[in-house]
Amino acid sequence: MRDATQFATFMLVLLVFWPSYNLVLALFVWWRPKPGGPDVPSRHPLQYWIIIPALNEERVVANTVRSALALDGARTPVQVVVVDDGSDDRTPYVLAEIDDHRLHVLRRNLPDARKGKGEALNHAYRYIRGIAETDGTVHRTIVGVIDGDGRGEPGMLTEITTYFGRRDVGAVQCRVRIHNRTNLLAFLQDLEFSCVVDAAQSLRDVVGTVGLGGNGQFVRLAALMDLGDAPWSACLVEDLELGLRVHLKGRRIRYATHATITQQGLVDVHRLLRQRTRWGQGNLQCLGYVPKLVRAKNVGSVALLEFLQYLLTPWLVAPMTLLITALVGVNFYAQVSGQNIGGITASGSNSLLALGIWLVALVLPGLIWGVVHRLRHGDEPLWRCLLVGLAYPAFLILGSISTLRALYRHVAGRNSWAKTERLVEKEVPVAKPVPKAA
Repeated sequence: MRDATQFATFMLVLLVFWPSYNLVLALFVWWRPKPGGPDVPSRHPLQYWIIIPALNEERVVANTVRSALALDGARTPVQVVVVDDGSDDRTPYVLAEIDDHRLHVLRRNLPDARKGKGEALNHAYRYIRGIAETDGTVHRTIVGVIDGDGRGEPGMLTEITTYFGRRDVGAVQCRVRIHNRTNLLAFLQDLEFSCVVDAAQSLRDVVGTVGLGGNGQFVRLAALMDLGDAPWSACLVEDLELGLRVHLKGRRIRYATHATITQQGLVDVHRLLRQRTRWGQGNLQCLGYVPKLVRAKNVGSVALLEFLQYLLTPWLVAPMTLLITALVGVNFYAQVSGQNIGGITASGSNSLLALGIWLVALVLPGLIWGVVHRLRHGDEPLWRCLLVGLAYPAFLILGSISTLRALYRHVAGRNSWAKTERLVEKEVPVAKPVPKAA
């Protein structure tokens, strides 16, 4: 770029591309993929086992367990396994007060406990596998994961079951929402999960690259057994890695657009940065799967491009955000000072035009998603949706900061992570599924 006119042209291209990309992606929020009919109608219902990993979850675990047990249905029987991973708060006592024969509490003690969420999930998996092998129910057993603060919607397993009617489906990922979105930061996370991620996952369902999340993932026990004695690893995003391994085994992962899991959102910036830094570092660990995806015969060209996009994009967004911000800053300074800086010269109206374009390109995508949230869910007033849309660029900048922090931690070899703290919750009454009209 040799002058402000060229810079303004560059910013105009940015204005067209970035909001347009978000607008096209937003259309997939309304995409409704068909589950597909069963290959062979089953005479026996699927058996659901839901794992709840719990480390010091006294504030939320009672609501979560009761919500999970309430998912039980005539065609979707449920057993719940809580892995108490060495809690030193009141978690064991809270669980002991829940009297239900479908609840199985597995206690892990130090030094075996607290070795990561993956190890806790593997412990429950081996317990479930042993029972299913004894009962001969391996091929109709589904293992779900709900975090300590998760809430499943009544009746959600009915939709999930329709996806598992296809033999080639190895896993199903549910939609995620935030249930404490009275806080602006928590509402931003709801915008992210229930709109941006929802649209991206719907698109991936078309391409065949749906990713698994830590909350609301449901996997065939047989698919987990294909991965050995420890399907979940010590990766900082064990959910993303499990999804990649399932894809590499040639099993399809579907995205359930209605079945919803809600969870707590983080309400302060420090904890959010810590969480997203861990996610970013785990994403970096998963880059080791790129060569395997390239070589995989069951991964098509379009699917491969999509896999590469969501594995590599986070590492391109951060430097691009810094670069564009720096260019705008230099351009604006040149306009104000009248100096020639690196070939960028002041050109009054062009510089102001470039700055205006940059601001529009920064703000418009958030407003698009704010409107999408209002139209898609209708449970928040329009003014609040627009407000959170205006704050969305700052949320993206926090994501870029987290990515850079993750890169630093990875290079420094710092792989430990602190568990996300929960907020105190009141007891939540369990909703029952609404019976269908005859």
